Amino acid sequence: MSLEQQPAVDPHNPHGLGDPNDTRLRKVEREVLIPKIMRDRAKTEFCSKEVADFQECCKASSILMVATCRKQNSALKECLTQWYQNEAFKEECKQIYLQERADYRSTGIPKKHRLEKL
Repeated sequence: MSLEQQPAVDPHNPHGLGDPNDTRLRKVEREVLIPKIMRDRAKTEFCSKEVADFQECCKASSILMVATCRKQNSALKECLTQWYQNEAFKEECKQIYLQERADYRSTGIPKKHRLEKL
């Protein structure tokens, strides 16, 4: 293919993955991907004590964990629900997702591969 026949690179879609600056969300992003970020962050950053308590209880009681670990499970659910209902936290996670998506769209490199290079 000669230089004259090559298509010009679209600055709004440099890798054919979408406009990096587009902030519109698809249903799957709103209902699956952003809540996953919320869940992961809530478990690791804000509810880590409740997660550890529940895991410890489950390890100690094995088969009987459903009955034995109700208190720890309730505490974990309460902590997670508090964060899931926090609109500022939801917006923060949405911005994290949009930034990751924009990085992917502008570089064409998935997040896990970008992190491996660091």
